Amino acid sequence: MTDFTMKKGADGVAIITWDVPGKSMNVMNQQGFLDLEALIDDALADDAVKGVILTSGKEGSFAGGMDLNIIAKMRDDAGDEPAKGLFEGVMGMHAILRKIERAGMDDKNKGGKPIAAALPGTALGIGLEIPLACHRIFAADNPKAKIGLPEIMVGIFPGAGGTTRLVRKLGAMSASPLLLEGKLNDPKKAKSAGVVDEVVPADQLIDKAREWVLSNPTIVKPWDDKGYKMPGGAPYHPAGFMTFVGASAMVNGKTQGAFPAAKALLSAVYEGALVPFDTALKIEARWFVNVLMNPSSSAMIRSLFINKEALEKGANRPDVPDQRVKKVGVMGAGMMGAGIALVSAMAGMEVVLIDQKQEAADRGKSYTADYMDKGIKRGKATEEKKQAALGLITATTEYSALKGCDLIIEAVFEDPAVKAEATKKALAEAGEDCIFATNTSTLPITELAKASDNPESFIGIHFFSPVEKMMLVEIIKGQQTGPRAVAKALDYVRQIRKTPIVVNDARFFYCNRCIIPYINEGIRMVAEGVAPALIDNAARQLGFPVGPLQLVDETSIDLGAKIARATKAAMGDDYPDAAVDEVIFWMESEGRLGRKAGAGFFDYDDKGKRLGYWDGLAAKYPRAEEQPDLHEVQHRLMFAQVLEAVRALEEGVLEDIREGDVGAILAWGFAPWSGGPFAWLDIIGTPYAAERCDQLTEKFGPRFATPALLREMADKNQGFYARFGQQSQAA
Repeated sequence: MTDFTMKKGADGVAIITWDVPGKSMNVMNQQGFLDLEALIDDALADDAVKGVILTSGKEGSFAGGMDLNIIAKMRDDAGDEPAKGLFEGVMGMHAILRKIERAGMDDKNKGGKPIAAALPGTALGIGLEIPLACHRIFAADNPKAKIGLPEIMVGIFPGAGGTTRLVRKLGAMSASPLLLEGKLNDPKKAKSAGVVDEVVPADQLIDKAREWVLSNPTIVKPWDDKGYKMPGGAPYHPAGFMTFVGASAMVNGKTQGAFPAAKALLSAVYEGALVPFDTALKIEARWFVNVLMNPSSSAMIRSLFINKEALEKGANRPDVPDQRVKKVGVMGAGMMGAGIALVSAMAGMEVVLIDQKQEAADRGKSYTADYMDKGIKRGKATEEKKQAALGLITATTEYSALKGCDLIIEAVFEDPAVKAEATKKALAEAGEDCIFATNTSTLPITELAKASDNPESFIGIHFFSPVEKMMLVEIIKGQQTGPRAVAKALDYVRQIRKTPIVVNDARFFYCNRCIIPYINEGIRMVAEGVAPALIDNAARQLGFPVGPLQLVDETSIDLGAKIARATKAAMGDDYPDAAVDEVIFWMESEGRLGRKAGAGFFDYDDKGKRLGYWDGLAAKYPRAEEQPDLHEVQHRLMFAQVLEAVRALEEGVLEDIREGDVGAILAWGFAPWSGGPFAWLDIIGTPYAAERCDQLTEKFGPRFATPALLREMADKNQGFYARFGQQSQAA
């Protein structure tokens, strides 16, 4: 079977249908391009064919994008000249789409046959680039459909003509949110943006496209016509010049120069706008290859596309029967519990939300109402959906309401005694088959499981706040947690459409274990007299969304102090962070508890807006006359986290480096361009990493000591994905 088939009608309209066997959504592969080209050639050569409709055999979608293994094949087939292989492969794709666009026209734009794209629904990546090469795009009125070019989100940019065509169709200014932010729209918004040409009732999609094809339309694309002028002005036009100056400032402001794809995209757009269309395609291809040859691209594709998708599909799920949740109990209706109830109800589960007081339980339920109201205002929800979600949530103080729950998630105060009491009360009402999960960010799961008579059915589920926005969920196995509990947690996370990682029980688990050293290293530098702006900006220039000082203000300084005291009590003489505590405890004593108090490392106005770093820091910890080199600051911040990730793998807390990389990016925004801690070590090379650790250890102390695993790999010049991640190699 082929991915594309063609049926020629008696009316002269040939319908090419894209329907990849065995896939719920079409994905383009190398053979698919060849099949499509062969059918286009056939239709253009057949005098009985007046025009073509390109559509999908998948209900509700046109295509989800490209099989990224195409890129790997182009690169690998070229042997010692991978860039040449990639360039020639990309130009081959351009040639096929250009053949669709020209549709048999001669050099004077005469002749040719109209080709319409008829999109039943979602069209992403190459699934939109192909329609952009067609002469008219019809989209079914399908509110659930997403139309756009999200490539920038995985470290590349639209490289099959999407960049050049969209800019020429909309102008650089209008195209920028779609290209630089990967913004996706439903069909009606895509039409308003000028991306698609018509939105029609789904049952009339093919008929409307056929009607247009038979209307003898003009099919010459604007950029192939004489006198074409780019909407909004080209770079040498005064209006266009200002657009590109602004775009450059915006890209560098948002990315801090850390993401190569954004800079390459902007270069392709600017340079392409100065030349004829076919030359612009070559420029786009060259910049696309430039990005593909950057190790950052491979790392981002691997972590944010291949590995993330594998984890979401259950790559590490135990082999037990389906454990999807029907009724979930949520204990504690604070911000965390309310968020868990919200995402559970939105996934269609029956929810029992329990708190000590009915007023608190009702307030937790109202969180869902408020969230849905905001969605209604933005046009992303309806009153019906709101009422359906609220109808699934029972807010109560009665533990007896937990009867029939197949999963209970405890989200009460972060205190072992409080959690133990809540656990016993809930399990007294729950059935034997119910899985019990505790939502905690620091407390050991194995200890908390002692409150249960069945520790095999006890597991940790660590949500990040706010639950509805954060995409990662960290699942923690206690020493006695059984496979059914793991499967239940994974199936639940899949139901609420988030990405799970599974780790073993240890202090701070995985994510907080790595985040805390990042924050602590920033605080250490403050005490050393390093300028706070240098610390935070060094992190942002590495691609982190916020620097360590801003992050501790956001999460609250008193929380940091609480964690420090508990950790010190547990570790005793082995506790390594006294220098950090000096700063944190002093800030706490000064009442500077972070954003929530309107005072922390930053000063804030009455609305919580940051006004600048607090002058009192410099008074207490005077600035050193000689500030450190930017790269030294960056390496301290990076290695503080990365070495903890390596130790977590070494100790068996992490069982899969894919989870370490995906979790780091989604949980705390670890330099997404790098692909995660292990991918970053592969980029810089383990020999250099070990050498740099030795240098940092000599200057700053044993917290930077090279882990034995990293030393061994450095001696063998091994990479982490070569050794541990064969099943997740980059495309």
